Amino acid sequence: IVSATQTARLCAELQDCAGGRLLIAVDQEGGMVSRFKAERGFPTTASAGRLGRTGDVGLTAINADCTAAMLRTLGINLNLAPVVDLDVEPDNPIIARYERSFAADPAVVGRHAAAWIAAHRRRHILTCLKHFPGHGSALADSHLGFVDISASWREEELEPFRTLIAGGMADLVMVGHLFNSRIDPLLPATLSPATIAGLLRRDLGFDGAVITDDLQMRAITNRYGLAEACVMALTAGADILIIGNNLQYDPLIVGTLIARIVEAVRQGRLAEERIHTAWQRVRKLQTYIHR
Repeated sequence: IVSATQTARLCAELQDCAGGRLLIAVDQEGGMVSRFKAERGFPTTASAGRLGRTGDVGLTAINADCTAAMLRTLGINLNLAPVVDLDVEPDNPIIARYERSFAADPAVVGRHAAAWIAAHRRRHILTCLKHFPGHGSALADSHLGFVDISASWREEELEPFRTLIAGGMADLVMVGHLFNSRIDPLLPATLSPATIAGLLRRDLGFDGAVITDDLQMRAITNRYGLAEACVMALTAGADILIIGNNLQYDPLIVGTLIARIVEAVRQGRLAEERIHTAWQRVRKLQTYIHR
């Protein structure tokens, strides 16, 4: 990422290579979590925490519109935001520390997130609610290792997800690498049928695309290995897998993982119908951004 001109050219070239059907995503939340930096000439916007403290939903809409307009110009069609985790643990090292949550109150989070999403939709940019079922009460960072929220997680952390899904405001939902024995006694949310197929789809009624957090984060790779985690996430109900490929760069990683997924289908460990369902959800997203 060198400049706006260079980034727009890169995105256009990628779309040309793929026949114009790519989802091109970024984490551009605002504040400290901004992939497009001021020193490269990109506009800056406030963090969710700062916006939530103002109590002004209109200000959130203005910041979101600034972000969405920039993404539209660059050729990026999916913003992996807003964060709808509740700011309930001040010592949280990855949410509270970086002011990524609008507030501790689920109603406040829901209102600001809805304004954020609406501003992106006006610019025809998809958005993503994260990190299901709620990362705000965690005391550890899933980038670095296993995160157990069994004791700290609260039922109210579902409320922003429930409200936005019911209101038709959820394009995608990102599932976090969060272990909660009250939901699944064995598996973290990203790999858990009880969390994705059960809690998110059956109980909250979400039928859109589920995307994982980066499967190379150590909460996953330290315990399951990347290839097996991909198979497990798809089996659990995830539709899109994020592979950051920056912690341990491998230029052949996509082909290697596809081969392992195909092998799992052939072995009967992963249903071919599950792949078909995931692909249909991806196609629906493509139809939205390219209509």
